[in-house]
Amino acid sequence: MQKKLIKHGNSMALIIEKPILDLLGADAATPFEITTDGQALVLTPVRNKKRRAAFRAALERGNRKYADALRKLAE
Repeated sequence: MQKKLIKHGNSMALIIEKPILDLLGADAATPFEITTDGQALVLTPVRNKKRRAAFRAALERGNRKYADALRKLAE
């Protein structure tokens, strides 16, 4: 999909359609982190830090509990 920037006051804006926001689980109140490699912009919805920490903790527990099985699957 190609998009064009539009003038918004003294700045430029990029319109993100609702279906794309729905795919990201984002809405008008969702903050986005913007990063660049000098060639491209990457917009990432900022997620709840507590939820992310809980997910990482669960992932680590699962990795410890099933380390042998995961290792065998990776072979």
